[in-house]
Amino acid sequence: MLQGGAGGLQDDRQRLDKWLWFARFARNRPAAVRLVEHGHVRIEGRRCENPAQGIKLGAVLTLALPHATVVVRVLGFAERRGSFTVAQQLYERLDGGSGDASLAEAEGED
Repeated sequence: MLQGGAGGLQDDRQRLDKWLWFARFARNRPAAVRLVEHGHVRIEGRRCENPAQGIKLGAVLTLALPHATVVVRVLGFAERRGSFTVAQQLYERLDGGSGDASLAEAEGED
């Protein structure tokens, strides 16, 4: 399921909103779009408000989620949303937090 390429962008990039959804930081794609548009996502320390922004492997994302601020490094891309175990392979936590529960489960947005 992990891939270096994603349809629609160059092989080394994936849309930010899709990646957030596939990595289970949002329950659904519209929630991922809202997360970005409301300014809760930073790429390499710079605020991003464009859900279509392409992210590269190795990019560091800071996510201001409802229950925590999470810092992750992008390790891979996916073609579709998979299980939580598969989603964990897409990133590495850099903030020292545990990855024992799906972050999307605690998200309160519809």
